[in-house]
Amino acid sequence: MNQHRHFIIHKPLKYLSQFVNNQTKRKNKPLLGTLHDFPEGTMAIGRLDANSEGLLLLTTDGKVSEQVRSRKVEKEYYIQVDGIVTNEAISQLENGVEISVNKKKYTTLPSKVKRLDPAPTFESRTKKIRGEHHGPTSWLSIIITEGKFRQVRKMSAKVDFPTLRLIRVRIGHIQLDSLKAGEVQEVDDFGF
Repeated sequence: MNQHRHFIIHKPLKYLSQFVNNQTKRKNKPLLGTLHDFPEGTMAIGRLDANSEGLLLLTTDGKVSEQVRSRKVEKEYYIQVDGIVTNEAISQLENGVEISVNKKKYTTLPSKVKRLDPAPTFESRTKKIRGEHHGPTSWLSIIITEGKFRQVRKMSAKVDFPTLRLIRVRIGHIQLDSLKAGEVQEVDDFGF
């Protein structure tokens, strides 16, 4: 019987959450496969867009992928937003906001949102977000159980606090912890 393999990775900024580049317009973007010698058939469980960072689970087992992507598993993101976020905006995010998914209106499920003060400390980005002269920023923790395309970014923009930096820090019980950008850790299983 073929044994499946599982990996935890800290996806760096600008990397695509894929292994094969089949689109010529993306040929200059780095792919996850360049970070480690992954076995054939490895797939990302969910995705993070090129401008997002953080925890990503990889597996050769499609059944595990379906389990993790289900609404039973929480996904937590730390986001840096433009401006000092208001209690009203936090309340709107918690209750669900209307975003566009595949050009159709969609109301997000309720989420858990809290202000992060003091701000979390992460490695500096290779590309600076913006200068401090553009005004203040704030950090939030957002916990969701769904994962629509660019959902967290769309949610924060909807309440007028656009996301400047997004880092996924948790999937279920698995934490990003001290894993550095680009680091890969193989595990026996994810425990889901």
